[in-house]
Amino acid sequence: MATINENTVCIYCFVDDYLKATKLKEPRQRRMSDSQIITSALLACAHFGGNMVQSLEYLKAHHGFKPIDKSGFNRRLHGLFETILFIFSALGKTLMELNTSGDYLIDSFPVAVCRNIRIPRCRILRGEPYRGYNSSKREYFYGFKVMLITTSSGIPVQYFLMAGSVHDITGFQSMNLEIPEGSSLYGDAAFTDYDLEDLYAECENIRILADRKSNAKRKDEPWQAFIKKVLRKRVETTFSGITAKFPKHIHAVTPQGFIIKIFLFIFAYTIENVAW
Repeated sequence: MATINENTVCIYCFVDDYLKATKLKEPRQRRMSDSQIITSALLACAHFGGNMVQSLEYLKAHHGFKPIDKSGFNRRLHGLFETILFIFSALGKTLMELNTSGDYLIDSFPVAVCRNIRIPRCRILRGEPYRGYNSSKREYFYGFKVMLITTSSGIPVQYFLMAGSVHDITGFQSMNLEIPEGSSLYGDAAFTDYDLEDLYAECENIRILADRKSNAKRKDEPWQAFIKKVLRKRVETTFSGITAKFPKHIHAVTPQGFIIKIFLFIFAYTIENVAW
């Protein structure tokens, strides 16, 4: 496992090289560059439970960063969110090129904005669409669902965010699947849609391999069911690794701020688990 110092260097070099390659210009008089802002945010989610202030204090003490005030940092971070998405997308495409097995995993996990008892007082989100059900824990939650596509080794390469009440197959039908042609995508029974499977197989040469229920029209052979079960366990390990970085409560005052932090936790996990 890499140390926090090693992670800091890896994150900064990767982000800075990408921004230089894209020839993104920024004012020279800034105390913190865009690379430093993004590094601070990713480091906060990787090692400080999403606490940006602690991350900035660490970078000031150990790497000579000159931090700006909290409100200015948040404004800069929100303004860079689209750039961060592009960086994640570029990294995901590179990881897919290196994924010689051609196998990918898909599943979703819930992220609650607040406890159920606090739903009437929640200021970030409003409305029943955000009230979802977590079948693995057999409990309701209020917030978002994160759908992740990972490599067979569990590294996230694509994500899709949806309201908590949205069913997995509905979210899957809405997302733009960007895995390479000839790939296989493994998911649980919630991703069963025969028409969608046929469409991807015919048009994109992508096999959607969802688990089959006992009453499924297209049943699996025992060896197929075994392979699906073994492969799918890896994505659950990824979810555990991401959520383990979460604090007890993800602090945010706006829906966009909450979404940005969720994404940063995913991105930080990806960078931390890539063998550079």
